[in-house]
Amino acid sequence: MRYTAAFLLLSAFPAAAQKIDWPKVNDEAMRNYQSLVQIDSTTSEAAVAAFVKKTLEAEGIPVAIAAKDPAHPNLIARLKGNGSKKPLLIMGHSDTVKIDPSKWTFPPFSATRSGGYVYGRGTLDDKSNLFAAMTTMILLKRNNARLDRDVILLSESGEEGGSAGMGMGYMVSEHYPEIEADACLAEGGGVIRRGGVARFATVQTMEKRPSGAQLVAKGPSGHGSRPTRSNAIAHLSDAVAKVAYWDPPMRLNDTTRTYFEKLAQVSDPEDAARFHDLLDPAKSAAVREYLAINEPATYSMLHTSISPNMINGGFQRNVIPSEATATLDIRALPDEDMPAFYEMMRKVINDPAVEIVPSQAGNRATTPPGSITSDIYKAIEAAFKQTYGIMTLPMMGTGATDMSQLRPRGVQCYGIGAARDDEDVLKGFGAHSDQERMPEDSVAKHLQFYWTAVTTISGAKF
Repeated sequence: MRYTAAFLLLSAFPAAAQKIDWPKVNDEAMRNYQSLVQIDSTTSEAAVAAFVKKTLEAEGIPVAIAAKDPAHPNLIARLKGNGSKKPLLIMGHSDTVKIDPSKWTFPPFSATRSGGYVYGRGTLDDKSNLFAAMTTMILLKRNNARLDRDVILLSESGEEGGSAGMGMGYMVSEHYPEIEADACLAEGGGVIRRGGVARFATVQTMEKRPSGAQLVAKGPSGHGSRPTRSNAIAHLSDAVAKVAYWDPPMRLNDTTRTYFEKLAQVSDPEDAARFHDLLDPAKSAAVREYLAINEPATYSMLHTSISPNMINGGFQRNVIPSEATATLDIRALPDEDMPAFYEMMRKVINDPAVEIVPSQAGNRATTPPGSITSDIYKAIEAAFKQTYGIMTLPMMGTGATDMSQLRPRGVQCYGIGAARDDEDVLKGFGAHSDQERMPEDSVAKHLQFYWTAVTTISGAKF
């Protein structure tokens, strides 16, 4: 039955997928991709919106701009379907994190092609998805696609936080009818290559909730020449070390359990044994420690995580401060009971001189996960299989995306992405790094995957 279901789903792919002149389209796609990367959108997304608007309107696709601030516009384009199904939203964010030009071998907005890679800020995060969504809209229009549902493109501003409140928050509060959809494809997943070979794909179906707290240590101030056991910095340092090396209780959910089960299937025997041992109480602690040291991203999926990222205390070398603080970046499991979690932290710290002060800034509501049994998820899974010949793993994102603002509205959200080299993360070539890059052949592959997924989900006929 499993093979029959897979055959039926694959046979549902639009015949037009075979009619696309991919070599010709891929050349055009690379030019559009490079053009987007060559736009510096670290402080304003206006130039990106202008490029996308000009490109889509040249194909006869109507475009609207929604902007709380002209420097940070959001662009919406819609291709109408017959209304038999609710719309599909495809989106990429147009802003990028900032850069230090001195750290780049190639200029960060050059989109230089070298050694089989395209270099530049935003090559991975997130102009790869934006170019694929834009080009898919163009191909749908050129091929006169008849759609069962509207396909809506959103080029979103402010996702990286540099223009907070200008992007998804503004669109949801002020322009939601223009982007209201049954399902959404955005960033958050992708294809993992190791040694240049695609190993598996991930689809983000849920994500952790950004949270946070401060540790505040207090004690009497005094002269630095007379050290005291009540020194606030000493108490704070001890508390920081305790929470930094604490192994909070592991809790898997449907997504993460499926992720580790499938990851074991595509891993070498040694790694596969580790993933199986996670569920063995006698072996789990040792595996968690291994992952904490060697695979921190994987380790973070197991529980609510804590990273102490800022410390402040003291104002003069010879003065013992009366207060010192540490800022914690806490990424909570979607259903974490935070008051109960803070109580566990207090017991771990076990110091009345240190107070935990929860932060409300950045906290997001609990959101339901995207279904891993829906037709939409199965279409994404089949598109990865057809394009790359690999297995798909549902994933809980440990970071944060703006899909978290759509899920409370009932939108089935799925994070996807292009193929990237797993080794690049440690080499300093990953997203947000000083040498961000994407494999050249990933540009064409990602577009073909995107086209296959969108045409299937939208029921496109030609």
